[in-house]
Amino acid sequence: MSDLLLYFADEAQPARRLAEATELAAAEIDSHRFPDQELRLTLPLAEGQTLPHSLVLYRSLDRPNEKLVELLLIARHARRLGIRHLVLVAPYLGYMRQDIAFNPGEIVSQTIVGGFLAELFDAVITVDPHLHRISHLREAIPIEQAIALSGAPRLADLIGQQRRDPLLIGPDAESQQWVESAAAALGCDFAVCTKVRSGDTRVSISLPDIDVQGRAVVLMDDVASSGRTLAGAAEQLLRAGAASVDVAVTHALFADDALAVIRAAGVDQVWSTDCIAHASNAIAMAPLLAVELRRILLQNKPSKG
Repeated sequence: MSDLLLYFADEAQPARRLAEATELAAAEIDSHRFPDQELRLTLPLAEGQTLPHSLVLYRSLDRPNEKLVELLLIARHARRLGIRHLVLVAPYLGYMRQDIAFNPGEIVSQTIVGGFLAELFDAVITVDPHLHRISHLREAIPIEQAIALSGAPRLADLIGQQRRDPLLIGPDAESQQWVESAAAALGCDFAVCTKVRSGDTRVSISLPDIDVQGRAVVLMDDVASSGRTLAGAAEQLLRAGAASVDVAVTHALFADDALAVIRAAGVDQVWSTDCIAHASNAIAMAPLLAVELRRILLQNKPSKG
């Protein structure tokens, strides 16, 4: 059997786009929830059929707790069936921000979850993981094929189509790598705000020393979660005279009322990639993911003869 890509119903569209771009057969995993919230998962593999050499699982790890159990069940079952090569495509990778213990007793989830994925899969592909103090994803997921791609080029393409001579602004220092990369691709100006966080939803923002009067500003970041950082920056930019403020993010987490908060701050358009399924999705990541997935599958094809 040819290599096979599996997905869940809630991610059918981006998964099928990736399967089409990679010319892979694709099928949906059946998921049933019992009254006690346990899961019964059924893979679309008929008894006696030829197994794929490589099994690709598409599962973005936003709201990750239950999904990590799904990965455990699927990967262990696939190995028992005799499938030799397992690839996880997780466009959003949860549990990456906790990379050190900030207080006594805190669990460092990055290396624990990363180690868990390394035990289950031979390759992991993700996009813009939330890494602070490490330079490569392999430091969190200790396998050779731990691949981190960037959504910045795709975001830059969209911004260039939608706004003439934009000014790209990052809401904090961590966003500079994405903003700088997109600005280089567009040949436009960029700057970065200063942020002080005092809680999960309490932040203060200081604008960079740059004239925004009459400019079409695009706030750009890897992830939008509570929305408070982007909203605070948007309000200040509009007060400083920006003609418009849009938001472009790789990962549209938008927890609780985050999107409403951003809209209320005066933001015009909100654009995101389909790494996390959301109404703001405007960019398909399949073309970028497919290049890396094809390379991995080609490298791991069984030799003939």
